[in-house]
Amino acid sequence: MINKIMIGLLFLLMIGCQSNQNRERELDFNFGWKFSLEHANDAYAVNLVDSSWRDVNLPHDWSIEFPFDSIKGEGCTGYLPGGLGWYRKHFTLEGSADELTYVLFDGVYNNSEVWLNGKRVGEHPYGYSPFYFDLTPYLNPAGKDNVLAVKVDHTRYADSRWYTGSGIYRNVKLIRVNKLHIPIWGRFITTPEVSTEKATVSIDITVANDFETNKSLQIITEFYSPNGEKVKEIVSDTIELIPGEKTLKQTVVIDNPMLWSVDTPNLYKAVSRLVQGDNSVDVYESTFGIRSIRFDKDQGFFLNDVNMKIKGVCQHHDGGLVGAAVPKGVWRRRLQILKDGGCNALRIAHNPASDELLDLCDEMGFLVQDEFFDEWDYPKDKRLNMKESHDDYITRGYGEHFQEWAQFDLKNTMLAHRNHPSVFQWSIGNEIEWTYPRNKKATGFFNNMNWEGGYFWSQPPFSPEKIRSEYNKMPAMEHTIGETANKLARWTKELDTSRPVIANCILPSASFETGYTDALDIVGFSYRRVMYDYAKKNYPNKIVMGTENLGQWHEWKAIEDRPFVSGTFLWTGTDYLGESNGHWPKKATASGLVDLAAFPKPSYHMYKTLWSDEPHIYICSNSTKDSQYEVNKSGKVIEKKPGAWKHALWEWYNVIEHWNYATEKDVIVEVISNCPKVELFLNGESLGIKSLSDFEDRIYKWAVPYQKGKLEAKGVKDGQEISANIATSTEPVSIQLSVDKTSLNADGYEVAHIIAQLYDKDNNPVIINEASISFELEGNIKLLGVDNGSASSTQTYQSNTVRTNKGRCLLIVQSTRKSGVVKISALSGSIKSDVIQLTIK
Repeated sequence: MINKIMIGLLFLLMIGCQSNQNRERELDFNFGWKFSLEHANDAYAVNLVDSSWRDVNLPHDWSIEFPFDSIKGEGCTGYLPGGLGWYRKHFTLEGSADELTYVLFDGVYNNSEVWLNGKRVGEHPYGYSPFYFDLTPYLNPAGKDNVLAVKVDHTRYADSRWYTGSGIYRNVKLIRVNKLHIPIWGRFITTPEVSTEKATVSIDITVANDFETNKSLQIITEFYSPNGEKVKEIVSDTIELIPGEKTLKQTVVIDNPMLWSVDTPNLYKAVSRLVQGDNSVDVYESTFGIRSIRFDKDQGFFLNDVNMKIKGVCQHHDGGLVGAAVPKGVWRRRLQILKDGGCNALRIAHNPASDELLDLCDEMGFLVQDEFFDEWDYPKDKRLNMKESHDDYITRGYGEHFQEWAQFDLKNTMLAHRNHPSVFQWSIGNEIEWTYPRNKKATGFFNNMNWEGGYFWSQPPFSPEKIRSEYNKMPAMEHTIGETANKLARWTKELDTSRPVIANCILPSASFETGYTDALDIVGFSYRRVMYDYAKKNYPNKIVMGTENLGQWHEWKAIEDRPFVSGTFLWTGTDYLGESNGHWPKKATASGLVDLAAFPKPSYHMYKTLWSDEPHIYICSNSTKDSQYEVNKSGKVIEKKPGAWKHALWEWYNVIEHWNYATEKDVIVEVISNCPKVELFLNGESLGIKSLSDFEDRIYKWAVPYQKGKLEAKGVKDGQEISANIATSTEPVSIQLSVDKTSLNADGYEVAHIIAQLYDKDNNPVIINEASISFELEGNIKLLGVDNGSASSTQTYQSNTVRTNKGRCLLIVQSTRKSGVVKISALSGSIKSDVIQLTIK
């Protein structure tokens, strides 16, 4: 009997040990939170009754849930509120005295404080950098209830120049490790030598021994190819580790590597195990890419020794109707649309990206410029950038914390992001020069700067010597731009020398002479493409590129004509909430290639013809009165203002994507295409063939006598015939729904995008008529919201009803953790759509 009991105990012990070894290192900690906006400073108390609090899952952005408000809101942050919010989560743990428990936040906006079981664990002011806390000293015994409380103070709701969101808006993880472990972000993978024949992979692994005695261990790292095949294994000698931390290096050579690139984003996996005897006490997994990057002052950028242009866009962190809490599926759709348009790079403006977004960039093949800060020592005017005249309570932002927190936030960001192969540049700052007055004054431009375009197209009026002299004449502030830039660059290179340091310079003629660019490996130009040749002449050894540029043909032409310019980041990839001070009801900035709902705009089509080899054609029209073109005496369509295309700014001028006119005799028809020739047809009758080479602005143009029917443009490229058309529509009689996914995992994360479009009796899309559309949802599904894409629509997002824009609108739904069938339909008055069905499994 005793033997049976002993055997049973040993069996249970073995099960317990096995469970401990196989337990996941990282646990999803996003579900089962409580949320309240009604408490002030005491909601960390353990005995607080929170049963009436709202149940939420993370990520969560409370600002986007509110109506847009021109009175209580500020245009800089999209006319949405901030406030002070509390999150609480109850949880129990099973564990042992040999374990440590951490909570990792990928992003909380902002000024957060964390408590566990009534004890204050720590704080974190910055809203964009990841951070974690050791919860071990504050945990209750195994099986007992723990209460994690997070205070988020976003009462300074106008503390940014764009929409920030409010709350725990990025993922949260609980991390449990043995006291002998690889710390969070404790492994760094680089590929110092890369060719198609072989690649050297180097891993720096930090091992922490939090026991009070020495420990012996081995490190075994396995490498798996993108196909899942084990290709290498390296086993260290036995290591004797005293209490504390030690970093060790492992190096392997992988033959015939599958390289990571924008066209072939191959990802390897490295699995490192800390082994004692037969036991793995810690397992650390992550993906990485084998790739090389190189910038040349004369030839530009090389990826894997292949010269290529960076075809990039700047990207803020909001996702339209979901605000700052952007599901991965929303990012995926947006990125795929940009990818289809030829985009191969993102600049995360002007703050660190979420880890989840970087995962997608790794998987989909985007190069990423990860940017740390929008302000340094001195604040920016959040309402009126460049003016630097407002500094009240609600607008005080990260500048309040920069001196104390900058190094911590910069290094946390780098440690968390440095294994992403997509990240190829570290940007230390964006348009910082405005906040150091000497830079602005030394340029010689002021006070004659013309924001209608004069400054953008003018060469510096002062020579480099004159700028330097003027700068040095003026009294210095406590902090200088050069000293701070060098400090930030030094911190960056302490953690990573495999990627260049860059910054986005709005006053580069001064930045070259004030010590700012001395800190940079690459100088990024913000709206100063006219200075590429100036920089090459005066600073021939400096690498330069565009880092914030207009989504117009003239910007790309300047880069295409200059091999030494590596590429650009257009402002912006998608429209974004905010930066709209005093422009109500305009709540967003409409400079994107696609709008808030990710519907492509004319600039998207232009850049698709520039950046993609795929044949593409787009057609639109305009009345002669509203067009920027006119017909001259010889019947040729010309610009009303000759050469205006060379100075076009952020937003495309208003064109019409339908063929509905009333009194117009002649209509200007525009076609954007990369086909060398295009033929235009009206109701099947040819209006002539034209050549792209005849249009300096790359826009085909016809003057067409208006006649109801169908206007069609046809072209041929690389042997492939393509066409696009617009048609005269009548009253809408139906709603047609399209959906990007009909099957979702019941994981509480996956999303589906449903687009509703009005159609007439002849099945033509109705663009000219608008209607209020209501969506009906049946089944276990979460409605994330509706939008029509318009930057000037102030309809509440979290609704099932929305008025269309161009006859269309978008609904986004998210799965719950319940399986089943979901039915979705739309109606507008007597018009009703068919039913689409989603399977949740």
